[in-house]
Amino acid sequence: MNTMDMEGLEVHSTRTIKAPRERVFAAWTDPDQLARWWGPKGFTNTIHRFELKPEGIWDFTMHGPNGQDFHNTCVFKRIEAPDYLEFDHLKEMHFYKAMVRFIEVKGGTRIDWAMRFDTVEELAPIRNFIARANEENMAKLQALLDDQR
Repeated sequence: MNTMDMEGLEVHSTRTIKAPRERVFAAWTDPDQLARWWGPKGFTNTIHRFELKPEGIWDFTMHGPNGQDFHNTCVFKRIEAPDYLEFDHLKEMHFYKAMVRFIEVKGGTRIDWAMRFDTVEELAPIRNFIARANEENMAKLQALLDDQR
């Protein structure tokens, strides 16, 4: 697909996290750490199953601040520590492929996170929510890593 075609299918989020790449990657791949920061502001997580291997299952429930629960299932596709992580989000609300690069930069680690949806129609109504939620996710990740210093 050309870049123009991908534009309507993907959300890109980038942030430099003030922590070494190995620590940032671990926060994405250690279920205890992941449960503490994943999701938008006010959300918490219960991880039911976490198999960090190709075709491994990440099964979890996100608990919204209003008490609503959102069951999620992901399947890991590529794990290249500490550089790259790819997984497919299968449910509950929508399918997407997450592709996350961890790049060592001065002062920390730049995360380049792309989420690719199947159709423009699926992404369009939630694009702004996803972009905002990813920013909240990254802020929570930075706070977790700051607390571990």
